[in-house]
Amino acid sequence: MSTHDSDNESGGGGELGLFSEPTDYYPPSPPPTTETYTTATGEIITLHLVGHSPLEAHHLWNGSRVISQLFESTPTTTVKNRTVCELGAGAGLPSLVASMLGASLVVCTDFPDPDLIATIQKNIDGCHLLPHDNDELNIVADGFVWGASPSTLLRHSPNGFDVLILADLLFRHSEHGNMIKTIRETLKRTREAKAYVVFCSYRPWLREKDLKFFDLCREDGFEVEQILEKKMDKKLFEEDPGDEEILKTVTGWVVSWPEKEWVA
Repeated sequence: MSTHDSDNESGGGGELGLFSEPTDYYPPSPPPTTETYTTATGEIITLHLVGHSPLEAHHLWNGSRVISQLFESTPTTTVKNRTVCELGAGAGLPSLVASMLGASLVVCTDFPDPDLIATIQKNIDGCHLLPHDNDELNIVADGFVWGASPSTLLRHSPNGFDVLILADLLFRHSEHGNMIKTIRETLKRTREAKAYVVFCSYRPWLREKDLKFFDLCREDGFEVEQILEKKMDKKLFEEDPGDEEILKTVTGWVVSWPEKEWVA
């Protein structure tokens, strides 16, 4: 997270005060931008981003790139022929890659803000690498609030999902409980089902709070395993303070059901 972004972890706002600012008090939001991702075969995916978002969806985070690379390197054991749901997707890169690699269904979600969902849909519509079956895509965009009723997600896949993706979400410490609730309510109770949680601690001094997520998962009965650690060439935001090695390091984890929870 850029140090120019707010450290406030909740997106709530209070009531309008007695004295409201003039309409030109705040500078205009910056225009939308694009980022690119190069696949393992050299194809280019162009990703549209909103110009600014308090939900941090105006960045393409390193966690999204790293989990996408993992899927590309091991498609048959990660996403191929599986139902996939991404939470807090932003531009939706991992979802697009999962679709490209042959997932049976991908539900790409973020907070139900019209601009965010429209941007995800734009990225879906503009990605020429996605498979088509009788002109039908295997990927949809939808709005979802972490911790809310899972019915929004389960209408796409009533039995839950084989794969959940949480890429660079853990900095929102106050939302850890809601993320875990959603995992519990939407991850299939099978041996193979996995929630991939990939993140970088963009505020190194709060890394222990990021990692607390996995303690909460264990307390909730899940199994947790670290599966990767990747050192990026440079930190995402050059101006960010703190331990540079932590700022360049992305780790990946799998959250899964213990054997006693498996349903045949």
